Amino acid sequence: MPDPLAHERDLEQGAEGDAAASVGEASVAAGAAPVGGDAASSSEAAPAEAAAPAGAAAPAEAATPAAESLTIPQPAPAHAAPVDSGWLRVSPKYVLVEVVGSLIGTVVLVGGLLLANLWFGLTWTVWIAIAVGIASLVGIAFEPRRVRSIQYRLRADDLVFRRGIMFQRQVAVPYGRMQLVDITRGPIARALGLADLKFVTAAAASAVTLPGLPIDEAERLRDELVALAETRRAGL
Repeated sequence: MPDPLAHERDLEQGAEGDAAASVGEASVAAGAAPVGGDAASSSEAAPAEAAAPAGAAAPAEAATPAAESLTIPQPAPAHAAPVDSGWLRVSPKYVLVEVVGSLIGTVVLVGGLLLANLWFGLTWTVWIAIAVGIASLVGIAFEPRRVRSIQYRLRADDLVFRRGIMFQRQVAVPYGRMQLVDITRGPIARALGLADLKFVTAAAASAVTLPGLPIDEAERLRDELVALAETRRAGL
């Protein structure tokens, strides 16, 4: 007959062996886990380190086309041909210069005719003085319109000047033909800050006087035209 105590001891020994095996497997799994984690972290660090140089090189490669596309600005020529300025008018204050000049001329002429009548008894000089006075007044009334008709234009190769109401005169003066650019100022124009600009060329018939310019504009235009004339005569 089998011993029941021996059977119970065998069962207890089997249970202890299974528990010991379970504890051993758990310890093995716990010890292997860090190794797996280190390998995973090492494998993740390696691509990051490999990607870092590639990312650092990308900006340099991207900057290369921008550097190649840069252009060095070229300096502008010293005396470039002016852009067509369109028709420009003289100063409105030039009307006063013309009116005062006309009045002075009228007073002198009418006074001379009246003196001739007083000294020599020439009655017809009185009628001439009256006609001169009326004509002068009509001319003075048209002075603002006549001054507005005085215009000039700077083009690529020449300066164009025009004036006149009923009979208009238009002259083109090439820059290369200009020999002298002169500024003149009468007493009335000087008091108003105005000046006349005169262009002298090889042909006397093409000499042009541009009146009624502000003194600053006249000096600037003179310097610009002199530089253009020298450049064109040099063949540049």
